[in-house]
Amino acid sequence: MKSKGWSIIAACVAGFVAQAAMAEDLLKLAVPQRGNWDTGMPDVGQKAGIFAKHGLKLEILYTAGAGETTQAVISGSVDIGLATGTSGILAAFAKGAPVRPFSNSMTGADDIFWYVPENSPIKSLKDAAGKTMAYSSNGSSSNLGALALIRQSGTEIKAIATGAAPATYTQVMSGQIDVGWSAPPYVVEEARAGKVRVIARESDLEAFRNQTVRMNFANMTTLTAKADQLKRFIAAYDETIEWMYSNPAGLKTYSEFAQITEDQAKYIRDTYFPKNNLVTRRLSGLDNAMADAVAMKFINAPLNKEQMDEFLKYYVK
Repeated sequence: MKSKGWSIIAACVAGFVAQAAMAEDLLKLAVPQRGNWDTGMPDVGQKAGIFAKHGLKLEILYTAGAGETTQAVISGSVDIGLATGTSGILAAFAKGAPVRPFSNSMTGADDIFWYVPENSPIKSLKDAAGKTMAYSSNGSSSNLGALALIRQSGTEIKAIATGAAPATYTQVMSGQIDVGWSAPPYVVEEARAGKVRVIARESDLEAFRNQTVRMNFANMTTLTAKADQLKRFIAAYDETIEWMYSNPAGLKTYSEFAQITEDQAKYIRDTYFPKNNLVTRRLSGLDNAMADAVAMKFINAPLNKEQMDEFLKYYVK
């Protein structure tokens, strides 16, 4: 009888666990640049059980950049796109795509940088006339940053989409690209070891320093039919950010995810990602972002007030 009683209890517990698992709502995400600190929030938060606590299960598709991310969201194959350049989202919206931003992903431009091999004669972008300069994909913040830096340098440089940071590094070191782009954790240790030299940063652009340079966004189906799930997603995302900055376990989980040491993870977090830059409710410098988007031909003209109100209709308050 005792054995039978325990069997019944075990079956009930299993049933409750299965029921709880079934209660988790699935959200599909497109996330650029696997391994970056800021784009790692969903994976790290899921590993820590934070998203499950909010009744969510995440299915994460990693992309090589904003172009792939945006197309996945527009097509409806995913619900949410993360860390995509503001200009790229503005461009998609201006063309009538059924997407809207719902929160800040990154304010400022402390993380993205451009580099050359240690033996390159290029010391600054002014030395790169006739050379090639990388960015991840069309519509990304590295795309806008590269174009803006080229314009600021007054030098004729060809901007080329090279995909993810690791693939770009291979192209740079093999001589296919003259100036590579990257973001932590990629190429950080190579720069510290002197294998490459950083010659430009997105933060060299004054207008970018207090600008919402990347946003999280969703398709209209998610924004309307899955409003409750999205609200819980933002709450879990915020909780993950807090945990990653305040709890040593956050650094450990991220370091395992990114396959780097905890010391490297701490260096990356503290050097490139001020916590205040990741505040989801923050919205800064949108006028500058629109002006840049027009100048770089992402959009034909700035959005008017009615268009801007619609663009920001679902932005988290």
